Amino acid sequence: MRDSTDLSGDDLDTWSALATVLEWLPPALDAQLLRDAELTHFEYGILFALADAPDRTLRMSVLAGYANSTLTRLSRAVTRLEGRGWVRRATDPLDGRYTLASLTDEGAERYRLATPGHVETVHRLVLDALTAAQAKQLREISRRIARAIRDDEGWRRG
Repeated sequence: MRDSTDLSGDDLDTWSALATVLEWLPPALDAQLLRDAELTHFEYGILFALADAPDRTLRMSVLAGYANSTLTRLSRAVTRLEGRGWVRRATDPLDGRYTLASLTDEGAERYRLATPGHVETVHRLVLDALTAAQAKQLREISRRIARAIRDDEGWRRG
């Protein structure tokens, strides 16, 4: 029977390894993107989601779901991106209760320029350290953990 009052042995080793990655990876991704593209990883994710969306546009509520973000946090980030001319907001013409976020041409260019450095960093920090089998295991493990946290699947490529 599992002791629910303490982590020890293999459980502690596994959790410690994952917790370390969870703490170290986000600042490493931010550092590269800030240095090379003046974007945080969160902001890059917004540009990524919009670049992948039909007409480069999503409802803010949908974008918040993809980003696992509150609308308030997302709104602050979109305001920064709007200030740079990379994203614009407008009322949804089909339903005025919603706000749309759209990637501008300048934002698409910023995304295009930021992507090679980000991809290189993801490869260097994560993917290149794994065999193909380990990458597949990591993908499946990550999906299982995500499903344990929330019922929805989060962002998936269209």
